Amino acid sequence: MKNQILKHRRIIIIIYHSLIFIAAYWLAYALRFDFDIPVRHWNVFLMTLPIAAGAQIFIFDRFDLYQGWWRYVGLRDLTTIIKASLVSALLVMAIGYLFFRQSGFPRSIPILDFGLVVGMVGGSRFGIRAFREGQLFSFPWRSQEDALRVMIVGAGDAGEALGREVHKHPDLHCKIVGYLDDSPYKQNMRIHGCKVLGRVDQAKEICVKYEVDEIFLAIPSATGKQMKQLLGSLEEIGLPIKTVPGIDQTIDGRVTINQLREVQIEDLLGREPVELNKQAIAHYLKDKKVLITGAAGSIGAEICRQVLAFDPSELILVDHYENGIFEMERELSGLNPRARLLFFVGDVTDPQRMGSILRQTRPEVVFHAAAYKHVPVMESNLGEAIKNNISGTKTLADLCLALDYVDRFVMISTDKAVNPSSIMGATKRIAERYIQHLPSTNKTKFLTVRFGNVLGSAGSVIPIFKEQIQKGGPVTVTHPEMTRYFMTIPEATQLVLQAGAMGQGREIFVLDMGEPVKIVDLATTLIKLSGLKPGEDIKIEFSGIRPGEKLYEELNLDSERVSRTGHAKVFIFNCSDLSPEDFPAQIQELIAQADSASASDLKKLIAYLVPEYQGSEHLVSTAMKTGT
Repeated sequence: MKNQILKHRRIIIIIYHSLIFIAAYWLAYALRFDFDIPVRHWNVFLMTLPIAAGAQIFIFDRFDLYQGWWRYVGLRDLTTIIKASLVSALLVMAIGYLFFRQSGFPRSIPILDFGLVVGMVGGSRFGIRAFREGQLFSFPWRSQEDALRVMIVGAGDAGEALGREVHKHPDLHCKIVGYLDDSPYKQNMRIHGCKVLGRVDQAKEICVKYEVDEIFLAIPSATGKQMKQLLGSLEEIGLPIKTVPGIDQTIDGRVTINQLREVQIEDLLGREPVELNKQAIAHYLKDKKVLITGAAGSIGAEICRQVLAFDPSELILVDHYENGIFEMERELSGLNPRARLLFFVGDVTDPQRMGSILRQTRPEVVFHAAAYKHVPVMESNLGEAIKNNISGTKTLADLCLALDYVDRFVMISTDKAVNPSSIMGATKRIAERYIQHLPSTNKTKFLTVRFGNVLGSAGSVIPIFKEQIQKGGPVTVTHPEMTRYFMTIPEATQLVLQAGAMGQGREIFVLDMGEPVKIVDLATTLIKLSGLKPGEDIKIEFSGIRPGEKLYEELNLDSERVSRTGHAKVFIFNCSDLSPEDFPAQIQELIAQADSASASDLKKLIAYLVPEYQGSEHLVSTAMKTGT
């Protein structure tokens, strides 16, 4: 039965509208003559009715008013109905004046008919929408005892949209108690029948008075600083808090109920949305073959996603983690039909495998994101750090240097390479220097992009803290004064692409990481966001600095000089060459001994190659004196 109705839906809608047009035209005459239509005008009515109804049926069809789903009717549909009715009324008025003036055609009839058609057609459509959304039989005095009582903070466009969404979905079992907003002009106003009850600083007493169960934040334009202040005002209430995403994360700025989520640490960082020179990025990525190593890692995977948006001809993913490559294939396949996707399992330290991949795919741009990054783990696995971070970079760079089709090579580095105190940082610094030592006369432009910690990456501090909180604590922090620079994964990768567009060869680009953040403050904030109290519900314990770690990270060496680029968040550091004259030979020696030499001997070689290495001061001084 339902399928038959849908099959003949258009015919049914036309018949329905025809009946409305006839009824509205009759009612216009009835109202004009106080429901006592004279015989003379009754005859005029019968003569003009087919013309008026026929004109309206035709014009409404021209405005595509027989096509839409009424359950989704909105203001745009009402505007279209008004336009179609107005055109119809003007046409009927013109016909009546030209052909039925002598018969006494009343001039007020088209005007009355216009208002009646708009009311009846629009009213019936909005009535169906109200019925579908459960609003038709919803009254303020009806009990909603089982509904979640919600307070919306923010009575702007986002708050209005969120309130409308809640009303549209009665299946959510949510009841909007009211709104909170600091604007004095919005106090006591009503939005979709719900009152603005007060300011944010009155939240505690208002939430207690109205027995609020949950708070929805609807201020997508709020900065990190404003979000901190807002949460500071609300955290004493002890209620669950959800928020809509930032304005840069929404589609066309629209807010839907499905976008509501828990407040995340990223919301409090205060990182401004990245503004990209998309034309410059597209110039070196669009219709190009782009290869990414470490493509299954947090940074590599996001680079893949970002690059795919710039329509490369081929996106080539390389990673030694087979399951990660499998997951990336599942995620990316079909996202951009214009780009051919190629997936390879391979180790960057294997020159035969990497050479085979490069010769087979002939990439024009290479992003080298493959690296070992965990500081404490690499302290006890020196040989593997050397092979992956140094040998892997050298292998890939040498191959690209020998080929005549790689235009750009971008290596991802870390702030831990600055005055490194860890094996991980020192090996990345050696890799940076090797890239800088490569000839600048070659076609390939070699450049490095250096940044700090990214939020949410695999093995980073945020997921670890969340896991510890879920288990009931304690949350372990190494030192109360430890600080780190943080940025989000999408922000970091977008700026990597931007830096790639700027490089002319041998530069080290450093991204603006903002202000450093205390790790203990991150832990405290995450506990509060979980609705718990630090020190009471969840304890914070200090475990001590681990091998290779520093209390704070640096972004540039003292010997480097900063220069601005065309982008406010990307800088170039041109450093003095501190490496020894036999740097290339010593790198080869270090790689050769990675599996056989003792940890002490390997550190001496690293210290010789990186004089600023702070991992072991006596090793550095010994290496500098002996020249080994």
